[in-house]
Amino acid sequence: MSVRTRIAPSPTGDPHLGTAYIALFNKVFAMQHGGEFILRIEDTDQVRSSQISEQRILDSLAWLGLNWSEGPDVGGQYGPYRQSERSHIYKHHLNYLLEAGHVFYCFCTPNRLAELRETQKNNDETTGYDGHCCKLTSADCEQKIADGIDYVVRMQVPREGSCKVTDLFRGEIKFEWSQIDMQVLMKADGLPTYHLANVIDDHLMGITHVFRGEEWLNSAPKHQLLYKYFGWNMPQLGHMPLMRNPDKSKLSKRKNPTCISFYERMGFLPEAMVNYLGRMGWSMPDEREKFTLDEMVENFTLQRISLGGPVFDIEKLRWLNSMWIRESLTLESLAQRVQDWALNADYMLPLLEDSKQRIEVLSDLAPLLEFYFSGDLKLKAEDFAHKKLSPEQAKEAMQLALWQFEALQDWHKDNIFTIFKALAEHVELKLKEVMIPFFVAITGHPSSVPVMDAMVQLGPDMSRFRLKQAINCLGGISKKSLKKLEKSQLQIN
Repeated sequence: MSVRTRIAPSPTGDPHLGTAYIALFNKVFAMQHGGEFILRIEDTDQVRSSQISEQRILDSLAWLGLNWSEGPDVGGQYGPYRQSERSHIYKHHLNYLLEAGHVFYCFCTPNRLAELRETQKNNDETTGYDGHCCKLTSADCEQKIADGIDYVVRMQVPREGSCKVTDLFRGEIKFEWSQIDMQVLMKADGLPTYHLANVIDDHLMGITHVFRGEEWLNSAPKHQLLYKYFGWNMPQLGHMPLMRNPDKSKLSKRKNPTCISFYERMGFLPEAMVNYLGRMGWSMPDEREKFTLDEMVENFTLQRISLGGPVFDIEKLRWLNSMWIRESLTLESLAQRVQDWALNADYMLPLLEDSKQRIEVLSDLAPLLEFYFSGDLKLKAEDFAHKKLSPEQAKEAMQLALWQFEALQDWHKDNIFTIFKALAEHVELKLKEVMIPFFVAITGHPSSVPVMDAMVQLGPDMSRFRLKQAINCLGGISKKSLKKLEKSQLQIN
């Protein structure tokens, strides 16, 4: 049997470190066994999915060197590799499940489901669907569909007994069927959910092993049941431990930069990033901390996977990156890396366009443009002194804008301007007045090159990082204040 593994990211936001972490272990396992590592785009969420997000994922994984042999960009014999292009496949297989009686139409309204969840919570019961529609006759369903009543399709799940799932790292795990929800497999818009599409795609694409985050462990019984309904063999599953913040909470962008391209913009080496992600949940036999991807492949064993919840520590990553710079790069190769990182025409030309009218001699460029080549600007609270905004108002204004910037996928000047314009109206200030703390946060100075142009060039990851740093510089915002602020979020026209 030829080993085939995959990574299947959803293009609904920034390329996440967790995606790279899971991709790495799938690729390493495939490489070790002479198999294939493929990339599939799971874009069934048509509201949030975007081509921009997909491209950023592809670019970020390619930067890390986690290349794939099949995917939406390179093709392959099992395509298409975007779920949005495979609707006819899912409908065919869903019809099989309907005819076999393994799934049922559900006509419950969102209000009924919300009331059901609330009642279950109040009674300290397991929340989940109560099977209200699973006994409807075919005639009942046909009539409701003819009447234009919205519906979803759910899977039949036993209410008694238990099932056992084998995990490559944890062994056999027992689940009570009464705790497993009757999962929606097809949404009201006619598109499959992750659970149906994932099972069908993994089977049709010949996937033999699936390494995924441990948050999917509770979905394994549903997936195993679907494989049984289809009469297929299930790939072997291994649920990787989740990466954690230093306080042991789940890695999140509120506490740590989680976007892969942030680390690229900061100047981390891709080899060091892969090395560090490899240390998350696994260790070399000799316990050495610095190793290459090829060395990881050569020494990888499932037995050395640790399930303790690895802590993602940026300071540790910086140390490891410094080791790569000192020990693995010659002066010539370091010079080339610096040039590739920022001292190239693609990056420099927009900077020079913004600064050309502001310099008299070439040496004026260094202080004017230094913020483009920095990460943390080392700001001080007094840098944000403002006639119109108190420090509290300044950080609240930045937080309001930050929430919008975090949701902004199409990162260009017009969209950034729209957010600033809405913010100025919200706080009842002129645009130039509300912009001053943003100049400081982004460039380190109350006046500089146009801040919106700077944000475009720095990109979303670095811009958002600096706004978070600025908010923290001003003392941060308490959870209570954040909840209050959330109620007055910006309205973008």
